[in-house]
Amino acid sequence: MKNLLSLMLFICCCQLANAQILSDSMMIENHSRSFFYLPTNKAKASLVFVLHGSQGDGMLIRKYGNYEPTKKFEELAAKENILLVFPNGYKRYWNECRKTANSAANQENINEEAFFGQMISYFKEKYQIDEKKVFAVGTSGGGHMAYKLALTMPEKFRAITAIVANLPDTNNFDCAEKRIAKPVMIVNGTLDPINPYQGGEVKLGPTVNLGFVRSTDRTFDYWASLAGYKGEPSLEKLPDNDPNDHKTIEKYTFKEKKKPEVTLLKVIGGKHDYPNDIDVYLEAWAFFKRN
Repeated sequence: MKNLLSLMLFICCCQLANAQILSDSMMIENHSRSFFYLPTNKAKASLVFVLHGSQGDGMLIRKYGNYEPTKKFEELAAKENILLVFPNGYKRYWNECRKTANSAANQENINEEAFFGQMISYFKEKYQIDEKKVFAVGTSGGGHMAYKLALTMPEKFRAITAIVANLPDTNNFDCAEKRIAKPVMIVNGTLDPINPYQGGEVKLGPTVNLGFVRSTDRTFDYWASLAGYKGEPSLEKLPDNDPNDHKTIEKYTFKEKKKPEVTLLKVIGGKHDYPNDIDVYLEAWAFFKRN
């Protein structure tokens, strides 16, 4: 009896912990597209899309084993009136801007702009979100998707953050860019074996090839030049809050009045992962708030 009561209590606690996570789906050009979200009971919320990497999904980005990278961001969401959305890519990939990517999403030319546009309309109608405060933060392939949102539908997004992702190289780029300057923050590791800091080919095992990407410096320069910046960015060395992770962070920033901020967090020693010295999602939200 005691074991049964313990089991029932455990189940109830799990249900309460997950009670605020809702899900829905919509048809986009005969494809069912799904998403999870944390609702808000306040109008005029900021809408933030959290985008998973290639081979992932919306729930996976919230939890890696015992590591919950978005946990603090989710706790902050209720306090700061943020509606967090975790969309699922098409067959675990996004149709972003890498022309030679051999994912089904790219080969079938899935209409991501329609998906995100309809999600924004969905949350505007259902929760009265503030359409002027729509943001995206993405990791790896999700970072590429965040770039695409800023490139092809900048009128819908206030700012983006891309983590461990460089823009596709010019011969691997197939997005119809609108070339509208936007606030962009990039978080890349100098020892990343998948998204090479100096640019190069991106592979996920022997069968998944996503083509070539630019270097991080060229990616940073693309957004800075689009915003009209010249010269050198300011440099700030962030505190080494976790010496044991053997990573340090240099923050390069272009910021002037009447221009969107463009920032690079250069994670020295970082790989295809999150640094321990900062919470990348809280850092992204601080960047969004500044812009």
